[in-house]
Amino acid sequence: MHVEKDLDWYAAVLAWRYRGLDGEALLRPLIEQEFRGRIAVLSSFGAESALLLDMVAAIDRTTPVVFLDTGKHFKETLRYRDALLERLGFSDVRIIAPDPARVAQRDPHGTLWREDADACCRLRKVEPLARGLTGFAACISGRKRYQGGARTALPAIEAADNQIKVNPLASFTRERIEHEFSARGLPQHPLETEGYLSIGCEPCTDRVGPNEDRRAGRWRGLEKLECGIHGRSLASGSP
Repeated sequence: MHVEKDLDWYAAVLAWRYRGLDGEALLRPLIEQEFRGRIAVLSSFGAESALLLDMVAAIDRTTPVVFLDTGKHFKETLRYRDALLERLGFSDVRIIAPDPARVAQRDPHGTLWREDADACCRLRKVEPLARGLTGFAACISGRKRYQGGARTALPAIEAADNQIKVNPLASFTRERIEHEFSARGLPQHPLETEGYLSIGCEPCTDRVGPNEDRRAGRWRGLEKLECGIHGRSLASGSP
């Protein structure tokens, strides 16, 4: 309890100290000063991931990049990941995977996503990420308020999951993201042109219709909006 209160207080201090900043301007002091050597960037290498990665690379290419290899990604995502990493030159890439023994026990046929999507996310995402982020004081995510749901009230800096979480793109609109992609010459995820606008694991990602929200293709037909890796920050919307 005391740890949570201390983190809440620290997040509030950082939010006040860097109020009004976002994007690369927010990331720079946090990477270079506040959490030097103790911060990682979490990336799904999905539709908008290149922007956040490009910002981090411009500041410090030794910042660890954590990628969750669930075993269910599109092959296009894995190729996109490799191309972006080669382009941006990160020197510390950590690919985190679920425990093979637990997968064999809990999902021997690879169909848990169909039977219990929440359990599948816990097995393939939440549990491995908890291991992968151990030892880091802070984690950078690419979530944005415009994505809706619990993200509508997303702060730029928050305390969650026993860490400080930094959301430098929280205030970015879709238009601003498109502008940044163009200005930086960043490549799009190859599946975007096929109608996949929010890209996660292949079995749980669908194309999005012209009048649908960008995340409408995630867990289509289920009352599920998040995979759970952001824990308390999304469950309650609290910092």
